[in-house]
Order: sequence, then C-alpha cells, then structure tokens
Amino acid sequence: MKIVILDAETVTRNDVSLDSIKALGETSVHGFTKNEDIAAVIGDADAVICNKCLITEEVFSACPNLKYVGLFATGYNNVDCKAAARHGAVVCNVPSYSTDAVAQHTFAFILEYFSKTAEYTRMTAEGGWIDYKLFSNFCLPTTEIAGLTLGIVGFGSIGSKVSAIGKAFGMNVITYTRTPSRVRDGTRTVTLDELLETSDIVSLHCPLTADNEKMINGQTLAKMKRTALLVNTARGGLIDEPALSKALKDGTIAAACIDALTLEPMRADCVLQGLDNCYITPHVAWAPIETRVRLIERVALNLKAWLDGSPINVVNR
Repeated sequence: MKIVILDAETVTRNDVSLDSIKALGETSVHGFTKNEDIAAVIGDADAVICNKCLITEEVFSACPNLKYVGLFATGYNNVDCKAAARHGAVVCNVPSYSTDAVAQHTFAFILEYFSKTAEYTRMTAEGGWIDYKLFSNFCLPTTEIAGLTLGIVGFGSIGSKVSAIGKAFGMNVITYTRTPSRVRDGTRTVTLDELLETSDIVSLHCPLTADNEKMINGQTLAKMKRTALLVNTARGGLIDEPALSKALKDGTIAAACIDALTLEPMRADCVLQGLDNCYITPHVAWAPIETRVRLIERVALNLKAWLDGSPINVVNR
C-alpha cells in the first residue's frame, strides 16, 4: 500500500516521529505541499494523510486509487467529504487529542489578560521597579477571575475541560451548546443571547460549520458587555474579523484573544494585526509535544483500523 503525507511539517519539525505511520506501508513524506500540486503528489497512492491541504472533488477525480484520507486534526472542513463518499473513499479525523492543550492555552490567554504577567515582566525588565518608592509597583490594573462569568460556546471535550478549570478557579460557568442533553456536570445551559449578554469572558469551543460561520459578528458583538473578553481557540471562521476589529476599536468589547484566523498563515493586511487590545498567537494551542505525539499515534491507529477493514473515527458516513 502507498501512503502519502502531504504536510508533515504541520505536526513535526523532526521532534516527533512518524515511524508508526511509515510502518503501515510504502510512505512518501512531504513537509509542505501547495494545493495546486496535491493531486500530482498523491499520484497513485491508496492513502493520503494531511492537516490543512485541500482534498477536493478534483483531487479525487485525478487520483482514482485514493480510498483513504486521514487527518492530522479534529476539524475536516478542508476535505470534500461528499466527494470522498462518491469516490468510495473513507475520511477519518482524530477527536479529542488536544483537549488538555487547548484548555491550557485558553486559560493562558485568560490569566495573561487579567493578571498581566507579561506586561509586568516587561516593565520590570525595563527598570520600572528599580528604586521605586514603594515595595510594590501595581501600576497596571489586574482582576481576580474568581466570580467572573465564563461563557463557553460549544461543550464537547474541550469546552467541558474549560468548564472544569473555570469552576476550579471559582468562576460562574455557563454554556451554549447544540446538544444541552450532553451537559452532565451541572453547568447551566443558556441561549446564545443570554451567554453573550451576561458573560465576562466568551470562549469559543465549537467546530466551524456552514451554520455557525461568522457567528461572532457585528450584531452578536453588540450584545456583549463592553468589559467583555472574547477568546477563540477554535476556528477563525467563527468570527467576522472586520466586525471584531471595529468592535475592538470602538470599545464595543474590551479585548480579544485569538489563536486562529480565517486565513492562515496571517496575511499582512489582517484587520486584527497591531490592535493593542487584540492578543494573537499563531494557531499553537494544540501544539505541545505531548499533544503531537498523541495525534500521530492516533492517526496511525486510524489508518491501521481501515487497513484491517474496521475503520474508526469516520466522518463521511
């Protein structure tokens, strides 16, 4: 069996092994593949593994041997799943591999915003505490997060983990989810409007779909508190970025912490770039080494299950 890995550099920079995948067949590894070259690179391969490369109808048509698409990701909006089904191909993702990492990054954002450790460190490094007249230079305002309302949009594995951490900090946690019956830890479920209107922090933890694209827009931002913080460690397409830029400039909300953009990598003309109240990290919430080791192991397990005739984590049935 021939296997092609299209964008290995999205999961390893020679710090995590791909051997568990390579052991399953004749494997061609490419660090990065342009979308226009995908079909040519796949060629007559039976299986392709990728993260963000576009696997389209045109790719399936040009690669008739292709019967398996494995994702280095939970999200699969880069794959035309209907086309895969038409061509008899199976598409498999990896759910829940990054729960701890993304929840950790979410609170790294929240704690930095309310505790300002990086700003205080920078101030101290620049001499702002040397020979200060008092023992404590609390020149930057900080806030306890205990007692604040944390609104979680989406309550899958990551959302529920964020909820547990928030409660451990003494926060009031509420959630808006399409499946409230699955909320079994006592977290209060509310409408999206109530969540937006009452939350001090709105944190997005839902997949991107045609139904929720740009769910954070001019209208929904206007419902939030002017003191609110918006956190997005999910998908960039959940946010109307020009509307968010305007809201941050106008003071409609206080700040945003963003780990994912609509267009990635960031473009030079990104409307959120350079805003003092918008904190952006380059889509790294999922990327601790332990998380990537786990991801690759599960990608290999998915592929082996398909080879054994009992595919798991199939998203195009």
